[in-house]
Amino acid sequence: MLDTIGSPAPTLNPWLADVTAPPIPAAHGWAARYSGSCGPMLDLCQAVPGYPPHPQILRHLADAAGDPASAKYGLINGDAPLRDAYAAQVSGLYGGTVHPDQVAITAGCNQAFFLAMVAIARAGDTVLLPTPWFWNHQQTCTMLGITPRALPCAANAGFVPDLEQAEVLLDSSVRAIVLITPNNPTGAVYPPAVIEGFAALCRRRGIWLILDETYRDFLPDGQDRAHGLFADPGWASSVIQLYSFSKAYCVPGHRLGAVVAGAELVQQFMKVLDCMHICPQRAGQAALRWAIDALPDWRDANRRTINARAASMRQALQRLPEWRLESLGAYFAYIRHPFPGTPAAGVAEALAVERGALCLPGSAFGPGQEQHLRIAFANTDTDTIPQVADRLAGLRRAM
Repeated sequence: MLDTIGSPAPTLNPWLADVTAPPIPAAHGWAARYSGSCGPMLDLCQAVPGYPPHPQILRHLADAAGDPASAKYGLINGDAPLRDAYAAQVSGLYGGTVHPDQVAITAGCNQAFFLAMVAIARAGDTVLLPTPWFWNHQQTCTMLGITPRALPCAANAGFVPDLEQAEVLLDSSVRAIVLITPNNPTGAVYPPAVIEGFAALCRRRGIWLILDETYRDFLPDGQDRAHGLFADPGWASSVIQLYSFSKAYCVPGHRLGAVVAGAELVQQFMKVLDCMHICPQRAGQAALRWAIDALPDWRDANRRTINARAASMRQALQRLPEWRLESLGAYFAYIRHPFPGTPAAGVAEALAVERGALCLPGSAFGPGQEQHLRIAFANTDTDTIPQVADRLAGLRRAM
């Protein structure tokens, strides 16, 4: 038997130990305590599409998974057919030029953000994150020893970050500004002029603009592109774009995303990717290569479906003025709860346990958010959304 008396205990990485636990498992714990008294649980917690993948995506997934070639290693930065198709899609969508060697395929958008952070910053550096922020961005920075500096976004400004305020927060430690549009958690869609202003600021100050466009396929009707950055021949000197295939193609479990950056930076990304997963999973890549070109009408129909759900959510909340809808877009409604002084987690827990509506507290999204809840309505439908308002109204009476 080993004698451990007096021996020092092994320690954890303190940066990792300081990271808060992910909020979704805690929310699922609340859901497990719901009695069912108000009807079926309304899962408004995680940002997932509430409809299945196209049948042909499933067929292509099955065929590719059964192909022995898919069991072999692929390229570190993703199989060439998918990178070719995605580069062409981005070029066409934004009216610019993106080459396949400026694309890397990742295990979802979270991995794309992680490798971007590893590539452009080191411990002790700072990254500017508009708040409310996406918690995984904050967690990634913290566990890498990078300081996430909050750029507060005001409800009365539509949660759109202010360029002048951001510039005041910049100092020599800042390596990047991160924007998410359409935004998670608020749903806010940043005007193209704002995005382009931030790009100009980053280029002027010699820092990176990291643009997370996970929800770009769900812009409001009539807006087909979020910005014109890729039309600028010099975009690669300061812009990194992140994307997830999970939402537009309904395949979150297959964990595929993409990052677009300058070719030299992509080469640096490949060092990180080789240490993480060696290559992206290959069956999903094959299916997405087909789907990008084959399913534009299906994607457009899904966009209309999500926008219709957003309209239903707005209409449902109009009859509950005490639950103030402060922002709405893509998959999310960001609301102010009517219980001053009550922590957002307490309100969200009560809503799940007592009323069977599962959502996330604003406190999961950074400082200054205790009065808010995030409702992810994409995982429901227009017939069910009015029930969300009923559950909220019932909690108001109960508390």
